[in-house]
Amino acid sequence: MRILTIGFEDEYVKRLEIELSKYFICIVDNAKDMYDATNFTDFRHYELVIVVDEGTKFALERYVNDVKRKKNETKIIVISKNSKHQGVFFNLGADDVICNNCEHPDLVAARVLANMRHLFGTTINIDKLVIDISNKKIEYDEKIVSLNGKTFDILAYLALRKQRVFSKDEIINALWEEPEYVSDNTVEVAINQIRKRLKSILGFQVIHTVRRRGYKFSY
Repeated sequence: MRILTIGFEDEYVKRLEIELSKYFICIVDNAKDMYDATNFTDFRHYELVIVVDEGTKFALERYVNDVKRKKNETKIIVISKNSKHQGVFFNLGADDVICNNCEHPDLVAARVLANMRHLFGTTINIDKLVIDISNKKIEYDEKIVSLNGKTFDILAYLALRKQRVFSKDEIINALWEEPEYVSDNTVEVAINQIRKRLKSILGFQVIHTVRRRGYKFSY
C-alpha cells in the first residue's frame, strides 16, 4: 500500500518505513507540510496518511476533508503530543490519534497495524492456494507457481483486498515508487503473466476484469 507521512524528519520516515515493511508491502512518501502534502494527494492515491499535528486546525480540517472526498477509504492518523487535542482531531475526521510514544517508529507502526489489520498478511491461505508474502512464494496443492517482482506484488495486493475492484491507476500508485512514469500497459502485461502462470497450475483464473473499472481477485 502507499502511505503518505506529513511533517516528519526524513530520518524518522526511513525508520518508520522499515518498521511498516514488517507488516505490509508498502511505499512511503514524505511531505514536509500540509501545502506539500496537497501536491502528493493531487496526483497519487493513498490508503493511509500519517500527519504530525502542527497546531493549524483549519489547514488540517481542510486537508482531511479533501483527502476523504477523493478517496473515502483512506485512513488518517494524527500524531500529537497534546492528548487534550484528541477529541478535536476525531471531530475533524481522523481515524486515530497517537499521543504517546510518538518518537518510537516501531510503536507507531504497531498502531498502524491495528488500524490497517485488514490489509496485513504474511500468508494468504485460500483452500489449496497459499500465497506466502514474506518469502514471495506461491503454492497450489503443493505445486510451486513462479512469480517474481511486480507480478507477485500485484497478485498479493489484490488478494489481500479480494472482491474489491482496482483500476490500473490505483495499482500503479500503490506499487511503484514513481507511478507517473509507469504506463497502463505495464499493469496489463503483469496481469496477463499472472493469469497465464496461475491458470497453468490452478486450471482457472483468480484475477478478473471488471469492464471499464479494473481488476479484482476472486477465488
